[in-house]
Amino acid sequence: MSEISRRLSVLELSQRILEMAQSGVYRESVFETFQPVATKQQIRQAIRHAKQFGLHSIAQMRDAELGTYYQLDQVKFDSLKSTLSASLPLSEADVLQRLTEAVVTIRLMLVVAGSSTIVLLGGGFFCLMSGHSGMGWGLLGGAIGGIGTWILQKSLAKKLM
Repeated sequence: MSEISRRLSVLELSQRILEMAQSGVYRESVFETFQPVATKQQIRQAIRHAKQFGLHSIAQMRDAELGTYYQLDQVKFDSLKSTLSASLPLSEADVLQRLTEAVVTIRLMLVVAGSSTIVLLGGGFFCLMSGHSGMGWGLLGGAIGGIGTWILQKSLAKKLM
């Protein structure tokens, strides 16, 4: 499918409007440019979205026929550029990769919490048997907190996996 024949998303439109606004653009020109690939409603939404990333109007350059004149605030755009790219839709492969990384991270988190709890339990019992009761009870208290954390993480992870 060619780029011209498919409809653009609001995020893609927003990014292209920001590119156009680097040299300045009139509102009517934006509508004319994107009319084949987006509805007027989508273009309006894209303009609103682009305003969050540095698109601003210049009142002195408003034209009766062409409407509002937009320009890009390059400093604001540069500071928020990473946010804009993070908000763009991901491909199917990117979504699958991120989901896989999330599942691996969750499993690693559960292993760390469980292992830490076992170490604290073992250390606590060892300290109690060797006569260091203060430290032993402290480690056992930490182990109880670890067990609680592990149970909470496991119950939340079940919902995701």
